[in-house]
Amino acid sequence: MSRPELTLSLQFADASHRAELPRHKVARWIRAALESNGEITVRIVGAEEGQALNREYRAKDYATNVLTFDYALDPVVSADLVLCAPVIAREALELGITLQAHYAHMLVHGTLHAQGFDHEDDEQAQVMEARETALMQALGFADPYPK
Repeated sequence: MSRPELTLSLQFADASHRAELPRHKVARWIRAALESNGEITVRIVGAEEGQALNREYRAKDYATNVLTFDYALDPVVSADLVLCAPVIAREALELGITLQAHYAHMLVHGTLHAQGFDHEDDEQAQVMEARETALMQALGFADPYPK
């Protein structure tokens, strides 16, 4: 099976981590999680924009690590992934992992959401987490859900 094709738009409203997110790596991390061709926009934002989007679209008044806006699955996965740089940095520090490892995980996580994976209940969470673990390890990162 050939690798999925990816059309990637990479935007930095918050450029503090630009050096950690070279386009080729972002594309590799997303492509690893894609099961079919994709058109994905990745936007790196600050806390204010992250909080505003989370409040408007999820009715949660705080900035979160990644928001996935999925528009289509077929014939091409079409989605926007919004990652909040300050939240990613704080979580990476708390988890004792590199910024790149956490960004890779959140991009894999968001890309899976864009394809219908979810973690609303225990069964869904187990399936999604197992997929994330396999993908992250295939990319050379540690299990994001160590037991």
